[in-house]
Amino acid sequence: MFSDIPVSVGPMNEGERVRGPDMYVELAGPKSYGFELVKVVDKADDKVEIIGKDIDEMEEGSRNPFAIIVKVSGEKLEEDLEGVLERRIHEFFNYIEGVMHLNQRDQIWIRISKEAFKKGLRLGHIGKVIQRLFKAEFPFIEKCDVILITDPDKVKEELEKAREIYNKRDERTKSIREEDVEVFYGCIMCQSFAPTHVCVITPDRPALCGGINYLDARAAAKIDPNGPIFEIPKGECLDEKLGVYAGVNEVVKERSQGTVEEVTLHSALEKPCTSCGCFEAIVFYIPEVDGFGIAHRGFKGETPMGIPFSSLAGQCSGGKQVPGFVGISIAYMKSPKFLQGDGGWERVVWLPKELKERVKDAIPAELYDKIATEEDAKTTDELIKFLKEKEHPCAERIGVEIEEEIESEESEIEEEKEAVEGMEIPTMTLPGTFAGLPPGIKIVLYNAIIKAEKIIITKEGPEKTKKKK
Repeated sequence: MFSDIPVSVGPMNEGERVRGPDMYVELAGPKSYGFELVKVVDKADDKVEIIGKDIDEMEEGSRNPFAIIVKVSGEKLEEDLEGVLERRIHEFFNYIEGVMHLNQRDQIWIRISKEAFKKGLRLGHIGKVIQRLFKAEFPFIEKCDVILITDPDKVKEELEKAREIYNKRDERTKSIREEDVEVFYGCIMCQSFAPTHVCVITPDRPALCGGINYLDARAAAKIDPNGPIFEIPKGECLDEKLGVYAGVNEVVKERSQGTVEEVTLHSALEKPCTSCGCFEAIVFYIPEVDGFGIAHRGFKGETPMGIPFSSLAGQCSGGKQVPGFVGISIAYMKSPKFLQGDGGWERVVWLPKELKERVKDAIPAELYDKIATEEDAKTTDELIKFLKEKEHPCAERIGVEIEEEIESEESEIEEEKEAVEGMEIPTMTLPGTFAGLPPGIKIVLYNAIIKAEKIIITKEGPEKTKKKK
């Protein structure tokens, strides 16, 4: 099937990472632009077309605009299947040796390795692989065109059209709520990169990659019952506000190999859903203000915590469940159940200006001017000042909970001191980074008891002692 392709093709290549030093070229990605799109058409021609430069015409180490448009036709194909088929582009690209594909829609990020280039891999080969895999995996696709675009102006022109299609798809699910259905859907397409990640898709919570909504997932499970998207009977609702369902917990535990036992669909603080790495945005807790910031993948600056999106993403990607951090889709920010377990929009205190404008219609009018952007606050101190001046709901709690906790802890310590009649209670201070938290957070352990059977002290880089003559 792939004898004319100069590199190997198959699932064994999934999960391969192409690091910077090993990269020949980068297509789209955070430092350029691009997209992927599948369109159902009346008649495709089974062609592979390249518009712009091929890989061997690009400068080694360069970053280039890139788009892939896949047009499919067949008697049984419907427009509702476009989003489902489109998400499989991610999987098919990663089947190719020496190719790394991340993210989806207009956030795609592709790297071609030097080794694959040396073996002769070019865009035409990639197009043929995508075309053949689509027809092999989905027999109802009768004809398939693959158009690969690297011409910057053409990519920009088609990108705007693609975004209109993405928005149209997202609008379709707005009339359905979680209460209206008995089945949710799960996706494990990213488990090659995040082995314990299980994405839970509901009418109110699209896939965190932004590429699959509830109707897309339903169609995917129907056309490919053994594929990476499957039904999740939601079962008994254990907590409506947090979004806890018995059936969801059961499936997540099974599909995460027992690593994750319980998830809440609508909270970032209490047992949040796992995150893979393809999320469009990340919610992060800011303890100084008892509120949330949200940074999207396109944000290049630093958050008030002094760290960029990439560092935040490292806190919870890879299928980890980390309270205080959760990956989300931008469409979820427009959901009526958005973070409802944590207080919803009243708990959001900071957004990049671009993202704030993008979700403007979803933000309650009375809160819009009270949410800071990078232009209003670059540090937590500036954020605190802004929230108090604007009378944000979180401003009332700033410092209150911390003071109460300290007073409570001090009271408990005094009681313990009295109980042990003067015994010294050990206290240990550690940097927040010791536990994987962002810089600027300190961990204080009161009444810490550390037991060690043996302590070995060695000197780093021991100098050789000179022998006396």
